[in-house]
Amino acid sequence: MKKVRTVILILLGLGILGGLVFFLVGYFNRGNAGILVESTPGSNVYIAGEQVGRTPYEANLSPGEIVVKLIPDAADRALAPFETKVTLSPGIKTIIRREFGETEEASAGEIVSFEKVGDKEVSISVVSVPNSAQITIDGAVRGFAPYKTTSISPGEHSLVVSSQGYIDRTITVKAASGYRLTAVVKLKPSGESLPEEKVEGEEVEKKIMVEILTTPTGFLRVREEASTLAKELTQVKPGERFPFLEEDTQDNWFKIEYEEGKEGWVTGQYTKKVEVEVGASGTPTPSPTKAASPSATITPTKKPTPTLTPKPTATPTP
Repeated sequence: MKKVRTVILILLGLGILGGLVFFLVGYFNRGNAGILVESTPGSNVYIAGEQVGRTPYEANLSPGEIVVKLIPDAADRALAPFETKVTLSPGIKTIIRREFGETEEASAGEIVSFEKVGDKEVSISVVSVPNSAQITIDGAVRGFAPYKTTSISPGEHSLVVSSQGYIDRTITVKAASGYRLTAVVKLKPSGESLPEEKVEGEEVEKKIMVEILTTPTGFLRVREEASTLAKELTQVKPGERFPFLEEDTQDNWFKIEYEEGKEGWVTGQYTKKVEVEVGASGTPTPSPTKAASPSATITPTKKPTPTLTPKPTATPTP
């Protein structure tokens, strides 16, 4: 009888120990950040200069900024490699997809990330290369990149990014309550020549926008007043442009419309005013000129396939 009792106690102890191990593993994994890298054709994946695998590559890493480089496989032709910086956040999966071309200009892809925000807020932000690409969500034209909205429901949405002279790129994203989804989308030129004349009957005028420059944190705070002590309303990312409303020349601040009907102030230290052409509708005219390839903070991490099948779905990790 004593032996039976001893065996039972040992088994109970092993069960408790096993449960504790599983709990600790699960607890520490919650602090990890996910990353998924896919490419066409396949490529070698380097993180911080060290080869970690081949696409498709998926892993859980420590949160923080990393440099990801992709070297494509190409037996018949030379393809342009791809390199970007992304910031990995705890509990968030950053997705990078790349369709390699012979040059950076001829390549395409996207970086999709999620950033934890308010408990119930659902937000989507889109940055495009080239800038001012048209953004269509679930078949409805929403505006031009850089585009941001909180008027979106949780769940799957079809996102189409298009610009004259470029091949449309369609991705499926999954918005979630409490997260800001950021998509940095690079379009591939279609090879078609762009028309040089304006559309007949359309009036084109200049509009002043405020462009967000590179910041040490990877984002810039929008405040209620022109002061660093004022309440923070939201955060915007480098490369995004917003309508200019007003300027505080004394303290060097710009007032912008960061969302439809929502206004706030950003410091002039990390911003600049630019002129863009707008049509009669008042929306920016997409520019055919080449834009620089951005680094996504997926955070927001550009937080990153239309030509791949099936269409990708980006979701935050549990």
